[in-house]
Amino acid sequence: MSFYGVTDLWTYLLGAVGIILLPGPNSLYVLSVATARGVRAGYQGAFGVFLGDTILLLLTALGAAGLLRTHPALFLVVKYVGAAYLTWVGLNLIRAAVQKWRSNSPVVVDSQAAVNAMVANLQQPFRRALVISLLNPKAILFLLSFFVQFIDPTYDTPAVPFLILGSIIMALSALYLSALIFAGARLAQGFSQRKRLSASLSSAVGGLFVWFGAKLATASLS
Repeated sequence: MSFYGVTDLWTYLLGAVGIILLPGPNSLYVLSVATARGVRAGYQGAFGVFLGDTILLLLTALGAAGLLRTHPALFLVVKYVGAAYLTWVGLNLIRAAVQKWRSNSPVVVDSQAAVNAMVANLQQPFRRALVISLLNPKAILFLLSFFVQFIDPTYDTPAVPFLILGSIIMALSALYLSALIFAGARLAQGFSQRKRLSASLSSAVGGLFVWFGAKLATASLS
């Protein structure tokens, strides 16, 4: 028995929760923005993620995963562009964190320059989050392999169960990112007087982005 073409809805919900909770570049970027610039900027980044995820869902429905599978050269281009972008974001965060760490040293007096550098690397959160979300061809393949398990192939209108499944995962993502945003805003209060702690966290996030980039660069379609 299916619910408007969706089979085993509760299993899907459990799986979707697990997927959302897995740390990734989208959630880490939104958390970083909220920590550095507050709730409003955090939601700007979250809306970029929402738009990117929506586009990926639509591409999945239109067969983008199959296109990447049948054209390995296209997959390689998207893969390496995405890896390079994630690495670039990570290195910028690390560089700004180093500047902020040095600004807390008595040898360096221009701490505002380091703060400005850190904020500059988190400017335009909507655009950066959108690009981070889109430049991940593995996400398209994962969405397809996950979604098809819960769509009844005999249902007359396949778009209906696809819309239901997509809406569920988007709603869960919105709740999770909202929690991260407000958690980041709370963390910002503690970091405002602890620049070296803030710099350490930013460098750790930057390192994770570099790792995400390296992981994507070595990803395959299998």
